[in-house]
Amino acid sequence: MTTLENRTHALAMTSEAEVRAVREVLLDAGLLGETVRYTFFTPEEPAKGEVLSGAETDRRFRVILLDIASGRSWDVVVSTDSRSVVSNRELDPPRDGQPPIIDTEFEMIEDILNAAAEWREALERRGIDPAQVRAVPLSAGAFDDYPEHPGHRVVRAFGFRQDHEKDHPWAHPIDGLVAYVDLTARTVDRVVDHAEHPVPETTGNFDDPEVQGPPLDLKPIEITQPQGRSFTVEDGHVRWGKWDLRIGFNEREGLTLHQIAFDGRPICYRASVAEMVVPYADPSPVRFWQNYFDCGEYMFARYADSLQLGCDCLGDILYTDAVIADDLGNPRTIENAICMHEEDYGVLWKHSDMFTGSRETRRQRRLVISFFTPIGNYDYGFYWYLYLDGTIELECKATGIVFTSGTPGEYATEIAPGLGAPFHQHLFSARLDMTVDGGPNAVEEIEAARVPMGEGNPYGNAFRRSVTRLSRESDAQRDANASTGRVWHIINTEKTNALGQPVGYTLHPEGQPTLLADDASVIRSRATFAAKALWVTQYDADERYPAGDFVNQNPGGAGLPAWVQADRPVDGEDIVVWHTFGLTHFPRPEDWPIMPVDYTGFVLKPSGFFDRNPALDIPASTNGHCHGGKENGEVHGPGKDRGAE
Repeated sequence: MTTLENRTHALAMTSEAEVRAVREVLLDAGLLGETVRYTFFTPEEPAKGEVLSGAETDRRFRVILLDIASGRSWDVVVSTDSRSVVSNRELDPPRDGQPPIIDTEFEMIEDILNAAAEWREALERRGIDPAQVRAVPLSAGAFDDYPEHPGHRVVRAFGFRQDHEKDHPWAHPIDGLVAYVDLTARTVDRVVDHAEHPVPETTGNFDDPEVQGPPLDLKPIEITQPQGRSFTVEDGHVRWGKWDLRIGFNEREGLTLHQIAFDGRPICYRASVAEMVVPYADPSPVRFWQNYFDCGEYMFARYADSLQLGCDCLGDILYTDAVIADDLGNPRTIENAICMHEEDYGVLWKHSDMFTGSRETRRQRRLVISFFTPIGNYDYGFYWYLYLDGTIELECKATGIVFTSGTPGEYATEIAPGLGAPFHQHLFSARLDMTVDGGPNAVEEIEAARVPMGEGNPYGNAFRRSVTRLSRESDAQRDANASTGRVWHIINTEKTNALGQPVGYTLHPEGQPTLLADDASVIRSRATFAAKALWVTQYDADERYPAGDFVNQNPGGAGLPAWVQADRPVDGEDIVVWHTFGLTHFPRPEDWPIMPVDYTGFVLKPSGFFDRNPALDIPASTNGHCHGGKENGEVHGPGKDRGAE
């Protein structure tokens, strides 16, 4: 099959030529009028079976189109191989939800607000010049407090005062005031002026040298690999040690990993962060609706940073660009969107034996594949780690600026004089399309269980392992339980190791709180995925996003809660594991004016996948910095140039 730019793999990353080709097809089909914009563009990946079979596949892309004049929208799939529209469905917003909010709409929000007399008058009563106000348009949710225009695209907007061009307005929230904006009609339909709170006068200018103070005297850290890096990347195909995988990128999920294998054995067909939600805890009349689905409502990876050597990444770095489409459907290349490098990670294994005199140490290292994206006030980093012993880890980093209010109190921390930061959560959903040793797979819930003192346990020291097989989708909606060390063992139901045990990988959760909102709340119905730490579903190529395809203004019930109604079997099937993890953030004064990185994530560890330690073949360090190593003819003894453990 002849494809654009001699594409070599069905999961190859998007090229600029493909973005242009999709636009040409849509133009030829008459689907791109003067007021039509892209709200979503992503590769429409072939079904898993087609890719794994090696069959030729059709290269397709999914585009969600929005007419910003009429509010009508369409879900379109385009083939760049046949240069044709494969499918085209007009959305029904009251039922389906709205397409994501786009840059075109963000850019016009201040003009809409400043044209509204009620908004200007509310600011004037506070003695604030509208020209000083930076408006923040935020997804409106799906509440019954705005019934006037069902099906219309709406956002709710807060104002923040900006005192000068370099002033960070997050320090000056204009609290007690919110506007409801109809994006299609470009009108302010309602202004809720609940209370006039003093605007905080603290500074948020963390990048001002006077605020930072004199820099500490820290010596540079340089990371070098004199012989170069140990991994290779060809057309998105990554090889490192025994690891083999592909990388991808799209504007909704950001970085995606595909066909992850170790020593030729499959582990996971596709891994991504498929959704995240940030629900806030302040129930006030102007803030009760605050909850943001950064993937589904904003396509947050379209704002991914172009990473910088020495700042974002250290060492022998390989950067990869990512290509997305802008609002008009033209290609936009994010340079250095993905960073790949190796990191030393301390001791991998070590023993000094008193009987044999053996002293052996091997150092751990990991391959890091990452990207960073700012979305509004927050910045998120997503770091996939692959370790020499077969472990996979995802670490999500949250930094940036906390969302602020002018009303510290029961549901917010006072982080600076008069400045509040409402309590909130950052909840992520990882979609893990598992293929442990090729499948079929199943999930066992494993936890520690106490054994009562008595017959067989006369001294009360015994405890055992409790194993529960999850058989159907109704069984496979689980909470974490740190008190019992609950983990989930993903096994191959047809293959065993040399000891007769099923080969598998274990998902180790952090066990932090899931969604804290009330069961009857609107956010609970819209972010049901976040109410459980684990869901297991039978694989379906169309089931990609845990809160549904169209999250913006969706009334709820889409995604995982809808799919599991079928109650399909998940024991010995082709399964997808969905894991909710995240942070519950009670902000601290130390989080202002910029928040040090907070961390969350999970680990997948081999459990019976190998017959023994798979990292016995890691060579000893030869860089002259271990005891017994030689450098310039000198033998380094204890206390001299010893490597950190």
